[in-house]
Amino acid sequence: MASYDAIVVGAGHNGLVAGAYLAKAGLKTLLLERRGIVGGACVTEEVLPGFRVSSLSYTCGLFRPEIKEELQLAKFGLEEHVHDPALFLPFPDRRSILWRPDAAWNAREVAKFSEADAKALPRYDAFWEEFAEMVEPTMLAPPVSLAELAQLVTTPEAEDFIRKTLLMSVQDLLDDFFESEEVKVSLGTGAVSGTLAGPRTPGTAFVLGHHSIGTINGAKGVWGWTKGGMGGITQALAASARHFGAEIRTNADVARVAVRDGKAAGVDLADGTRLESKVVLSNLDPKRTFLGIVGREHLPADFTHAIDRYRMEPSSFKLNLALKGLPDFSAVPGTNLALHHQGIIDIAPDLDYLERAYEDAVHGRWSEEPYIELVIQSTVDPTLAPKGMHTLTASCKFAPYELAGGTWDTEGEKFAEAILDTLEAYAPNLRGLVLAKSWITPLDMEREYGLTRGDVFHGAIFPYQMFSFRPVPGWARYRTPVDRLYLCGAGAHPGGGVLGAPGHNAAMAVLEDWPRIAHG
Repeated sequence: MASYDAIVVGAGHNGLVAGAYLAKAGLKTLLLERRGIVGGACVTEEVLPGFRVSSLSYTCGLFRPEIKEELQLAKFGLEEHVHDPALFLPFPDRRSILWRPDAAWNAREVAKFSEADAKALPRYDAFWEEFAEMVEPTMLAPPVSLAELAQLVTTPEAEDFIRKTLLMSVQDLLDDFFESEEVKVSLGTGAVSGTLAGPRTPGTAFVLGHHSIGTINGAKGVWGWTKGGMGGITQALAASARHFGAEIRTNADVARVAVRDGKAAGVDLADGTRLESKVVLSNLDPKRTFLGIVGREHLPADFTHAIDRYRMEPSSFKLNLALKGLPDFSAVPGTNLALHHQGIIDIAPDLDYLERAYEDAVHGRWSEEPYIELVIQSTVDPTLAPKGMHTLTASCKFAPYELAGGTWDTEGEKFAEAILDTLEAYAPNLRGLVLAKSWITPLDMEREYGLTRGDVFHGAIFPYQMFSFRPVPGWARYRTPVDRLYLCGAGAHPGGGVLGAPGHNAAMAVLEDWPRIAHG
């Protein structure tokens, strides 16, 4: 019977990070992946021969730079670049706003809509810089408690800052800074990205903050692209893990964690194979981990009750396209490659539009006027499509897991068509460019990618479910009620997105406990 020091269940990016650190520390480490490729939701796959897209996650920036350096990811092929432009947002009246990593440029763009808002930009930027200064030091460390957060509140200004970042909606926060609806929506879409919430939902200011702490090649507060698509990150991680001695097996479906005398002792695969280990790390979400491969019989009733109530409410639907040319946006006409094609593109004319789309989802309907965020990465990375052709990947909101009418197996194509209708209102030539299309519903995300209810974040990233509350109070430090079982995925602090931090922190917890475990 094969025996290891550590087995990691799930070779998504956090699992790969954890496995690489453990192998680097000298532990005999095995990573097990149910699918035929590693990467989880951070993968590059073909939509048509020669056309490769980032299937689920579609932009980089949040992955912690310390991990990239310590795991030598550049040596193993990781290449990241800052999006320039950062964001293009066309409006129905054929105006548009184009954000770039250039303060003077942005001030001129914003001034087209409001001179007052242009003057407010430095104060707004400073607000989020302060947020990053508060949050970034907590990323690669065990989560802080409410008491520790409270210690930061020593002045009225600090108290107001905590109030805004933890309690307010993004609508209220943006209203404090800006008057233009176009400016506000262009800055606020990240607050509802991957989250079942509208811009008036309390806590969405924090969600926006969570998405504001990107760092690429020393540039802070940015988003970017990875050469080869998002799979470039996980392929580099897999190469790093193997370099340090980890073994990776694909097509290895873990059915159960083997628990003996209250301790994790290995795993049982779906094919009946038993693999023994001194510790087990789960990169699956909390529900799939504790209520699935562990089982209620091994857990305290109050813990399973808390996991039952752990909030997983997805909103994302992916539409991936192979194109024979570039979209011709009415706001900036032309099918030749231009600056606005090369960054993130948002379709959301105002915050009320986002709120209506969210309300559709609350009532079990996919949004007939969806919020769409897309990238045409082949415009900056020609390795992803044949010469002269392109790939487009769109993350579309709002798509509830449970539909009031029909199922995603019948409604997926209808939503895909509604998304194309919406895109054609801004780029009328789009349908004529489509060579192939595929979509991934929340149900597909669950069945194919192992994301419970299609939740790409492994659980909502609202303040009440972050820091020492993630996944549940009392169990936020990667250890679990089953001794020698650790949670290393995005359901642990500091949460969802392609961060790598949960995997790093869980590995550090294992190494802290290792002297006891190795000799116990």
